[in-house]
Amino acid sequence: MIYTEQHRELMDSIRRFVRAEIDPFVDEWEAAEIFPAHALFKKMGALGFLGITKPEAYGGLGLDFSYAVAAAEAIGYARAQGVAMGIGVQANMATPALASFGSDALKREFLAPAIAGEQVAAIGVSEQGAGSDVASLKTRAVRDGDDYLIHGAKMWITNGTQADWICLLCNTSDGAPHKNKSLIIVPLKENGQRTRGVQVQKIRKFGMWSSDTAQIFFDNVRVPVRNRIGEEGMGFIYQMKQFQEERLDGAARRLSAMALIQETADYLRQRQAFGKPLLDNQFIQYKLAELKTELEALRALIYVATHTYVNGGDVVELASMAKLKAGRLSRDIADWCMQFQGGMGYTWDNPVSRAYRDYRLGSIGGGADEVMLMVIARQMGLMAH
Repeated sequence: MIYTEQHRELMDSIRRFVRAEIDPFVDEWEAAEIFPAHALFKKMGALGFLGITKPEAYGGLGLDFSYAVAAAEAIGYARAQGVAMGIGVQANMATPALASFGSDALKREFLAPAIAGEQVAAIGVSEQGAGSDVASLKTRAVRDGDDYLIHGAKMWITNGTQADWICLLCNTSDGAPHKNKSLIIVPLKENGQRTRGVQVQKIRKFGMWSSDTAQIFFDNVRVPVRNRIGEEGMGFIYQMKQFQEERLDGAARRLSAMALIQETADYLRQRQAFGKPLLDNQFIQYKLAELKTELEALRALIYVATHTYVNGGDVVELASMAKLKAGRLSRDIADWCMQFQGGMGYTWDNPVSRAYRDYRLGSIGGGADEVMLMVIARQMGLMAH
């Protein structure tokens, strides 16, 4: 996949937005351990950045997924990855299934406000005992007339303390684990107040500080059956499709590690040791060259996967590969750049130490490395399905 002039224009617009509306405030948001999602998303919605691939009928731009990848790549250059992740959840994790399979009424009630930035969305899959093993989740929705009663808890919910609604994957029957789940839109707030039966507890993390993360408890929360996305029992299938967009979005955001390589080279060019710039050290030169080479290989993998996806191909294997490589490579880059910057890199407020903390999540969240390897091995026919 090669970006067109239209892709470049979109990326330039987003980069300008990041420099003006995000980067000047990230230190403040990191210290507060939250960014103002409603205010920021409202600005992004007005510019069309939250509905790039969504139908025009609901306020989206109606573009193909390659534009979402281009946008994610540009957003990834924000000076705090937690903000970029929160945006990614809104645009490419909590809303794709709703846009593809939701009813018109459901999309007008929840998708359109999310695209406009008037509501903040979250995706609810992981639980304390079921993270990467999605089939093992326990949260349940029991039919009660025209409503569902939802009971359970979700863990590691990005945007969780601010979200107006959550796209919740839960069990709706006692059938087989891959056929008993449904995706349901659950309002987390009603008239500005917490929905009855919903409790939200903030989680502090090692990195991604500017992104609020929560555990959310559901105690017989009543939700209309009409809030279900698509068919009952199809939630696992819908979520697996949603995962492919999530993984490509996350991998594209990791391409911003190129900025870390360049910033480290600039620092080492100025830093004198033993009478010459540290950048004159051949080992450092070669290692930075190697890291850039691997990053460009990752870029090619992401573009091939995206091209395949846009043209209707199966990208389970390619998206898993991209997610795996992006997580491992970005933390490897952050580790080497911290090493080369030495004591200065180890200071808390240095961009490289923030990147070290933020990038570490890439090999855990959204499916751990080990799960990606399992998926790839299955796709290769190396193990039983």
